Amino acid sequence: MDMIFTIGIFTSLFFFFLLLNKKNKSLPDTVLAFWMLMVGIHLTSTYIYTEGYWEIYPHFIGITAPLPLLYGPMLYMYVVHSIKDGKKIRNNDFWHFLPVIVAYLYMFKFYFFYSAEEKSMIDNGEIDDFGTFGNVLVVAIIISAIAYTVISYRLLRRHRKLIEDNFSNDERISLGWLKSFIWGVGIIFLTVALILISRDLLGVIFPFNPEFIFYSMIVFSVLCLGYFGIRHQNIFTDNKIFKIEEDEKSSYRNSGLKEDFASLKHKELLDLMAEQKPYLEPNLNLNTMAGKLDLPLHHLSQIINQFEEQNFNDFVNKYRVEEFIQRASKDRQFSFLALALDSGFNSKSTFNSVFKKHKGVTPSKFMANYTPDP
Repeated sequence: MDMIFTIGIFTSLFFFFLLLNKKNKSLPDTVLAFWMLMVGIHLTSTYIYTEGYWEIYPHFIGITAPLPLLYGPMLYMYVVHSIKDGKKIRNNDFWHFLPVIVAYLYMFKFYFFYSAEEKSMIDNGEIDDFGTFGNVLVVAIIISAIAYTVISYRLLRRHRKLIEDNFSNDERISLGWLKSFIWGVGIIFLTVALILISRDLLGVIFPFNPEFIFYSMIVFSVLCLGYFGIRHQNIFTDNKIFKIEEDEKSSYRNSGLKEDFASLKHKELLDLMAEQKPYLEPNLNLNTMAGKLDLPLHHLSQIINQFEEQNFNDFVNKYRVEEFIQRASKDRQFSFLALALDSGFNSKSTFNSVFKKHKGVTPSKFMANYTPDP
C-alpha cells in the first residue's frame, strides 16, 4: 500500500511541475496541471491518515474530505477546454466548484472551533456531530463524479460529430484517446461508488482493504494519463489545437434551403467532385467546399446529409477510397501507401481504417479479389 501511495504522489507532482513549466502551455495543460496537484494532495493526505499521523496531529482530520468533489468538475473542465481551445477560464466555469466551497464552509466550524480531542472523537465515531454530513458528502461525491463523467462523454461525442461534419481528415484533431480516458475515469468512479456505498452506507465489512483497490486505480489512471499525454501531441507539445465552431443554424428545420435549389447544388457538388477532384487535397474541409459552391456551411452540410445520407467526412473519404482502387488497379508498381497518399489520405492508419469502414475488408484483401470493370 505504501508503494502505491508513493508512486501516485510522486507521479502526480511530477506531471504537475512538468505541465506548469511547459513552454507555451495551453489552458487544458493548466487545468490538467492543477488536477494532478489536487490528486497529489489528496493521496498525500490519505497516506498520512493510513500511517496514523492524524492521531498525532488531529487538526489534520477532514482537511481534504470535500476534495473528491473536484474530480468530476476537473474532468469536465479538461474536456471542455480541450475541444474548445479556450484561452482563459470562463465565468460560468466557477459555478462547478460551488459544491466543494459549500462543503468547506459547512466544515468551517469543525476546522476552527473543535478541539483536537473532539476532532479525534468525531473521527472515531464517538461524537456524531458530522455523521449525517459525512453520508451526504459521500452521496454528493458519487453523484458528482458519475454525472460529470456522463456529461463529459456526451460533450466529446457531440464534438466528434462536429469534426466529422467539418473535416475530411481528422487524425490530427482526433480526441479518441480522451474518450478512452473518460471511460477509464468512469470505471474508477463507479468502482469507488460501489465500495463507498457498500462500506459507509450499507455497513458491509470487506475481508480485504477496499481502499487498496480504488487508490490503485487512481494511481494507474495518473500513469495512463502520463503515457497517453506524451503519446498524443495535443497535450505535451505546442501543436495547434483545432477549434470548431458549431453553427446555430446547423439544424435543418427552417433552414431556408428550398428543395429545387438543394437538388441543383447537389448536382453541382457531384460534378465538382468528379471533375476537379477536390478530395485529393488531404486538408479539405467543409468551409473550403462551401466556398467552391458558393454555399453557407450549414446548407452544404444539409445537402450532403440529406442527399448522400452521410456526414462530410464519410462523403469525401468515399471518393478517396474509389480513387485509390482505380489507381491501385492500374499502377501495380507503386505501394499501397503511396497510392493512398496520392488519393488524398494523410496517413497509413487513417487509410486502413477508412478503407475497411467503407469496404468491410482491408485494402490488400480487397485488391486481391478486385476485377476492374471492362
